[in-house]
Amino acid sequence: VQLQASGGGLVQPGGSLRLSCVVSGVQLDYWAIGWFRQAPGKERDSIACSSSDGTKYYAESVKGRFTISRDNAKNTVYLQMNSLKTEDTAVYYCASDCITPTYPGRPDYWGRGTLVTVSS
Repeated sequence: VQLQASGGGLVQPGGSLRLSCVVSGVQLDYWAIGWFRQAPGKERDSIACSSSDGTKYYAESVKGRFTISRDNAKNTVYLQMNSLKTEDTAVYYCASDCITPTYPGRPDYWGRGTLVTVSS
């Protein structure tokens, strides 16, 4: 199983970016995929989850601004990030499971991170 995250970059506050996570080696339909981020000097946090049954989770810090979606035919999970703030600056990772307040998943596979920098 491999996950490949991409789409990061430099964006101004208030701007948007869309991250992609391409999953290979398995059929995405049956997998939950989570997005995580790690800001400089901080721990990695779970920010969004797309479950195989269509359930979605968002951390409070991104709720209303970020949208997770998936295209099972393309084996890809997306994270649309709008109204970006400087505090969204972090390395973003996708992983092969989710961690939420009600679901303590254990991701076995992680993609290489993609850096998002929000700065004017």
